[in-house]
Amino acid sequence: MCCWVRGEGGSKINFREPVITNDSRFLLCASGESVKVYSSSSEECVHDLQGHTDLVSGIVRNPSNHLQVYSCSADGTVRLWDFTDGILIKTFIIGYPIYSIYVSENHGGVVFVVVPMANDKSSELFQLVAVHLPRSGDQEVEARELSAVLCDVSPSGAVSFGREGEYIAAAKGLQLEVFFFKKQKSYRFFLKSGNKKGAKNAFTCVSCHPKEDCIATGHEDGKIRLWRNFNQKKEYTYSTLHWHHGAVNTLQFTPEEITIIQSCVKVSAIIQGLVKGEGVRTDLMIDPRSKALVLNGKPGHLQFYSLPRDKLLYNLDIVQQEYIHEEGLDQFEVVKAAFDTRGDWLATVEERTQKGSELEINLKLWAYNEQTQSFVLNTTVTAPHEDQITAMCFSPSPETTMLVTISFDGHFKAWLLADHSDTEEGASWSCDFVGGYHLLKPGCCCFSADGSLLAVGFQEVVTVWSPSWELLTTLSQPPGAIRDLCFGRLSCSKYLLGTSTKNQLCCWNLLTCSLEWSTPVDVSLLQADPLSENMAAFCSQSGCSDLFVFKPGESRPLYSQRALCTGKVQHAVFAPRDQMLESCEEHAQWLNRSQLYFLTQHMDLMTFSTKTEEDRLLASSKRLMVDDSVAVTPFYLLLGKHRQQQQQEALTNPMAERIQLPQGSIAIKELLYTPAHVLPSASFLCSMFVRSLLISSSAAREEKEPVEEEMESEEEDSEGEAELRDARQDLGGSATWGPGEELGAPALTKAQERELRRVKHFDHSWLSSLLEC
Repeated sequence: MCCWVRGEGGSKINFREPVITNDSRFLLCASGESVKVYSSSSEECVHDLQGHTDLVSGIVRNPSNHLQVYSCSADGTVRLWDFTDGILIKTFIIGYPIYSIYVSENHGGVVFVVVPMANDKSSELFQLVAVHLPRSGDQEVEARELSAVLCDVSPSGAVSFGREGEYIAAAKGLQLEVFFFKKQKSYRFFLKSGNKKGAKNAFTCVSCHPKEDCIATGHEDGKIRLWRNFNQKKEYTYSTLHWHHGAVNTLQFTPEEITIIQSCVKVSAIIQGLVKGEGVRTDLMIDPRSKALVLNGKPGHLQFYSLPRDKLLYNLDIVQQEYIHEEGLDQFEVVKAAFDTRGDWLATVEERTQKGSELEINLKLWAYNEQTQSFVLNTTVTAPHEDQITAMCFSPSPETTMLVTISFDGHFKAWLLADHSDTEEGASWSCDFVGGYHLLKPGCCCFSADGSLLAVGFQEVVTVWSPSWELLTTLSQPPGAIRDLCFGRLSCSKYLLGTSTKNQLCCWNLLTCSLEWSTPVDVSLLQADPLSENMAAFCSQSGCSDLFVFKPGESRPLYSQRALCTGKVQHAVFAPRDQMLESCEEHAQWLNRSQLYFLTQHMDLMTFSTKTEEDRLLASSKRLMVDDSVAVTPFYLLLGKHRQQQQQEALTNPMAERIQLPQGSIAIKELLYTPAHVLPSASFLCSMFVRSLLISSSAAREEKEPVEEEMESEEEDSEGEAELRDARQDLGGSATWGPGEELGAPALTKAQERELRRVKHFDHSWLSSLLEC
C-alpha cells in the first residue's frame, strides 16, 4: 500500500497524570501511542518518544536515575527512556495489556503494573502485579516473572505507595484497600453509596503521604477525605474537605507539606493539545493565515490548533459570557464558523435553546487585527434568521466580501461588507439579499471556485444563482433530500456534485445542465481539495467508513480504502501543504499538494501518510540518537553548514581525494556528541584528547619519504605524462580520458602514479641476462 492512515497529534495529554522532572525543566505526558516531552519554559514539545504500538497508559520516573522514565502501554510492554536525549534504552515485554504503572524506591528492579485478570482487553477485572525487570544487555527483554499484589483494582490508576514503599493503597468504587508489605496483610474500608443530599461517595483517586501515615482520597462529588489509623480496621478515622464542584481527578502531596504562595501568583505557561468536547458542530476548518486547524474547543470558544507542532495556539472567546459548570443549564454554544479566502474575516453562529422560549441566535463577524494577531469582534447580528442556521459560506470572489447563510426558515441571506475606510465609521455589514425557492427549506450551499455561481440545495432541488441574484437553473436528482453540495475545481470546474439522503452521489454538468453520472452509495461526507481537482468521499457501510478519492471527470478513483475506521466520518478537511510533496507513487499523488485530516467517531484526529513522509519522519527521528544529539546552538548551525558543504562537494566531485581526518576527531566526537551525564571524568577526556593530537615517529617518517620522492621526480613528471598520452593515442583512445576511464581500469592516486613512473626508470637489464642463461 502506497499510503496509510495514522494518528496525527490531537491525542489527549491529560489521559494520565503527567510527570514533572526533578529539576522542573520538563513535563512528560502520555499522548496516544507516544510520550511527549514539553519544555516548561518554552512550552514547546522537545521530544516525541515513539515506540509503543498501542495507547500509552502511564509514565513514572525511574527512582534509580532521575534522567530516565518508564512508560507502559496496552501493547504489553514497559519501555525505559532517556527523556533528555529522546532515546529508547530498553523494552521489557510483559505479554499482557498494561493500564497503569507505579514504582517504589524500596523495591529496586521492580515495577508495579495493572493488568487484566484474564489475558484479554475485554476483561472487566484487573489486578496489580509486581514485575521483576531482568538485567540484560539486550534492548528487548522478556519480563515474565510476575507476582500478584492486589486483586480487583481500578484500571484508571487509583493506586499510591505510602511511607516510602512500606504499604500501598488502592481505591475502587466505594472501597479503599491498604496492603502492608511486611505484614503481608491488607485492610479494606467502605463508604456508603450516598445520602439524601445526593452525595456521590465513589473513589476517583488516591494519594499517600510520603513519610506520614496519611492517605488522601478524591471522590465523584468533589470531596477530599484524609484517612488515618488505617493499620487497623476498627479505629480508623477520616476527615472531609470540600472545594471542588466536580469530581476530583488527581491528588498529590508536596514533599515538605509547606506551600509558599507569592502575592504575584500568575500562570507562567499553559501546555495544551487538541481539546475534544462532546462533539464538533463547527466542522473542521483551516485558518488561511496561520494554517491552524480550527474547530470547537472549550465551551463558547474556537480553538486554533497547530498541526505540525501538535500544540494549541490560542482560544478565541466567541460567546464572551461566563460559562457555568452545572448540568441542566441552557447556555450559548458555537454551532457554525467560516473563514473568507484571505483569512481577513471570520463568521460565527451561536445559539441557545431555553425551555419554554424561542431559539436565540447570534451571527457575529470578526475582523483580523494585525497588531494583536487575532480576530476582533466587528458586527453582531441578533436573530439573523427566524429558525436554525444550517450552513454558511464566504464568496471566494476577490471583488466583494460576501457571506451567505441559509436557514430552516426557508430563506438564504447574503451579507455584504460595506467599506467605509475613508470615513470614521470603518467596515460594517448589512443584509444585501434574501432569497428562497417555493417555500422549501434549504439544507446546504456552496460557491464555485471563482465565486461566479452559488448553489443552494432546497430539499430535493438544487438551485444555481448568479452574483446578481438571478436564478440561472434548477437541477433535479433521484428521490432524497440534498445533503451536501460541492463544486469541482480547475479542469473539473464545470461539474457540481451532491449527495442525498437516499444514498446517491450525483454529478451534474453545468454546461449542459444535465446529470452527468450518479452512483448508489451512502456518502456521509464530501470534501474538495482546494488546490487540485481531487475530491474525497467518505462512505458508510456495515458499521465502518470507506474512503474514495476521485476526480469528477474520471471513472476510476485515484485511491480507495475499505474499513477506514469504525462508525461514520462526519468531519474532514484538506490542509494545503507549505511545500509540495514529491511522491513517486501513482496512488499517493493525490496527497502531494494537500493533506487530508478527519475525525473518527471516537474523536481521534487521523490523517494519511506516504512513504516519502515516513522516510522524512524516520530521518528526523534518527537525529535523536547519541551520534547526532547536538543542541541547536550557533556552533551547531556553523558546523552543520560546514557538513552540508562537504556533502555537496562529495556529490559534485566523487573522484576528489578524501582528506583523512586525524585520529583526534574521535576524541572530539566523544567530547561534543555524548550526553554530559554519561561522559567519563574530565581528566580522562583531557588525556585522551591530548594523546590523539600527538603524531607517532613512524608516521612522521612515512610522511617525509613521499616528499623527498616527489622532489626527485618533479623533472620526470612531464616526460611520464607525455608517454602516457602517447600510449593512449596508440590504443586509439582520446587524450582527454580521465584516469578512471582507461579501459575500465580503477582510478590511481597521484602517489600511485609517481610510484609507477619511478619503477619505470629502473634498470631492468639484469632480467635479460637471466633469460639468456
